[in-house]
Amino acid sequence: MTKKLFIKTYGCQMNVYDSARMADVLAPLGFRPVDAPEGADFIILNTCHIREKAAEKVYSELGRLHQLKKNRERNGDSLLIAVAGCVAQAEGTEIMRRAPFVDIVFGPQTYHRLPEMVARAARANGKGSRRRVLDTEFPVEPKFDFLPQAAAPQGPSAYLSVQEGCDKFCTFCVVPYTRGPEYSRPAADVLDEARRMVASGALEIVLLGQNVNAYHGAAPGRPGGEWGLGRLIRELAEIGGLRRIRYTTSHPKDMDADLIGAHGEVEKLMPYLHLPVQSGSDKVLAAMNRRYGGDDYRRIADRLREAREDIALATDFIVGFPGETDADFEATLRLADDIGFTQAYAFKFSPRPGTPAALMEGQVEDSMKASRLKILQDLLAARQLAYNVASVGAMMEVLFDRPGKRPGQLAGRSPYMQAVHVDPPHSGGDDAPARAGRADGPDAITGVIGSIARVRIVEAHGNSLKGALQGGAGPARIAAQAGPDQRICA
Repeated sequence: MTKKLFIKTYGCQMNVYDSARMADVLAPLGFRPVDAPEGADFIILNTCHIREKAAEKVYSELGRLHQLKKNRERNGDSLLIAVAGCVAQAEGTEIMRRAPFVDIVFGPQTYHRLPEMVARAARANGKGSRRRVLDTEFPVEPKFDFLPQAAAPQGPSAYLSVQEGCDKFCTFCVVPYTRGPEYSRPAADVLDEARRMVASGALEIVLLGQNVNAYHGAAPGRPGGEWGLGRLIRELAEIGGLRRIRYTTSHPKDMDADLIGAHGEVEKLMPYLHLPVQSGSDKVLAAMNRRYGGDDYRRIADRLREAREDIALATDFIVGFPGETDADFEATLRLADDIGFTQAYAFKFSPRPGTPAALMEGQVEDSMKASRLKILQDLLAARQLAYNVASVGAMMEVLFDRPGKRPGQLAGRSPYMQAVHVDPPHSGGDDAPARAGRADGPDAITGVIGSIARVRIVEAHGNSLKGALQGGAGPARIAAQAGPDQRICA
């Protein structure tokens, strides 16, 4: 009998991958994913602990689900509720205490045991109610060894987890405590899963890891040998039918020569890299335990641009870290200006319970954090807009993976990770696609979804580009179109 499964995913791409694999694990039990919690037989909240007040947002959602569960029970039906992911790992016992209606709480490393958890939760405890299950261990055995090989198709762009956990222990971060120590999957397993993804229709594979460029997976056929991420990417590029490779998220300390070289030598590796810097101040970086300085980061950026001149660099910043002075913040502004990031995410520091930074002296006033954040975000937004404006007139190959917001509109990503949309075709004009073999009309364009199409960029906005479909295909680069002063491509 088919049962309905609803998974709500919070946070990073790793959680998106995990949610897909949870569905794979539960499929043999008859569970099929649905798009809404109403009517579901099993609801999983796959949580993230990175953002501020993450736990409280989970409890708020659980309150709504509690009412849904009570309504189901009044009608004689049952509903299983589970909390998964990093909040579950960090606060499993507290969730069981505060939300006694939750049936299962499990961490990121134990979801391969979901069938057993469901069976345990479904058994009566002798008092007419279900048993509750808490599983937040860090198992000795890697969960990947127990996941089904035949993963469900993800679409034209697929996530592939190759590395998990973190040994860096940045003072602001909970990941080492919620995801555990670094683990890299054997290269042969990664290649096999990638081939299955391509066979299921994936054109692009995004390699995932908390520190993905710390990857050191066992080499195929070489006992004791290891591959780094650069070697893994080179081998993935040999898979027929795979058109694009990306990876996220990286740590500057793990950008080795082979990986940097791959950016210039592997055409399938997209010219985009998200490389969090967090601050431009050496003092703040030391307090964060990042193990590099601002000039170290600048040298990495220079080497990447020597390898591939048109590479687009994105980053993360934390503003208002404990002890950050005006001079420290000015150093951050200088670094942002020097690098010329094409995309960046900036956040106010918010203490995470259990992390060293939460207990540091010199906590910055929230008003000061907000003021500095506004200044930095304005600078970053101007850089991003300048980069997008420099793209106007360029020919790019865009992977269209979803409908746009308007009927008949397409949405996708450029090689440089810019959001691109194409409006429905009209009769003639620049927005009309090359129509050989195509019907006209608003619905004709939807046949492009799930493919890579050649697009001419005709308009730029702060967060997106507008394009016009073109006939034919081929690589396109936009190196140095913005001019030397903008420092975004060279």
